[in-house]
Amino acid sequence: MNKISPAAQLVHHDEFNRIIFPGRKKMDKMLGRIPKGQESPFGDFPADYTRAKDWTKTRSMGLAASGKASLSATSPRPASEAPLSPRDPRPPTAPMAGSDGGPNLVGASPRSPGGTYAGANAAASTMPSPGRNLRPGSQTSPRIGASPREICSPPEAGAFRRRPIEPSEFRRFYDRGDLPVQIQHTATSNKISWKVDIDKLDYHHYLPIFFDGLREKEDPYRFLAVEGVHNMLEKGGSKILPVVPQLIIPVKKALNTRDQEVIVTTLKVLQALVLSAEMVGEALVPYYRQILPVFNIFKSATMTTGDAIDYAQRKRLNVGELIHETLEILETHGGEDAFINIKYMIPTYESCMIG
Repeated sequence: MNKISPAAQLVHHDEFNRIIFPGRKKMDKMLGRIPKGQESPFGDFPADYTRAKDWTKTRSMGLAASGKASLSATSPRPASEAPLSPRDPRPPTAPMAGSDGGPNLVGASPRSPGGTYAGANAAASTMPSPGRNLRPGSQTSPRIGASPREICSPPEAGAFRRRPIEPSEFRRFYDRGDLPVQIQHTATSNKISWKVDIDKLDYHHYLPIFFDGLREKEDPYRFLAVEGVHNMLEKGGSKILPVVPQLIIPVKKALNTRDQEVIVTTLKVLQALVLSAEMVGEALVPYYRQILPVFNIFKSATMTTGDAIDYAQRKRLNVGELIHETLEILETHGGEDAFINIKYMIPTYESCMIG
């Protein structure tokens, strides 16, 4: 029996997540985390077409308007203003004069314009605090509207925060119909159908485009990109090594999304890339500074199960374990300088070859 391909596993896992987290991808599109698709099967509508308003902007404008209305309703009215509504028949009262002939603001109450606090509260408001040393003859007045100082915590660094995913070149080429691939629907899982023999493909042109589609999270782009990359790596042979420098930028963009689903897919492709042909692991050593920083961030992101059982181990979705496994493959096939370059970027890594 043929095992399920990595791209088909992603489709199955995506259907499982739709049951547990319904509407998550739709919310990610509204928040701008993943790119939106075309407005119709034939492309986007013309620019002069009347579109519906974005619900997020409409909701924020409504909240802002309601907040201003509530603030204006609860703010104190000056004593000289007339009643706001016929239900408030109280006439405006004149402010009480102080010792200098002006309004007495110290004893004013925000709930009764022009009035004063009665009883001990008014007397206590003008008394000096017992902890202050006052000079003879000095007059003190309390600070009106004073609030305690707020202690602000330092901002978050956001190293693990997901970054917005930009549309890939693979999406643009596939929408234009420039890629020789299509989906073959079967009973158990979908497969990729090549219109041209893989041996006759120009790897300098197509392999970077398929690698750029690794950061896609929506089908059919993700399925075709992942399945196409694995098929090209299996049958590429000596054509892969000259293309390695062109694959660094797509791999870096996929890792910098900080999305764990995209990182897991990219790590599996990196392992297949190193094992696909000879000298590929050594060719990746000069580019460790572009690839390994994200490895260092998520190296300790392992799942703590305790005494429970993780039934998804066969899917290999644990980011920390995949990073450790990928680093060992890079060191094993990277030659003499692989370990020292990995240790420079990831100080906590221990060699798997030095006993």
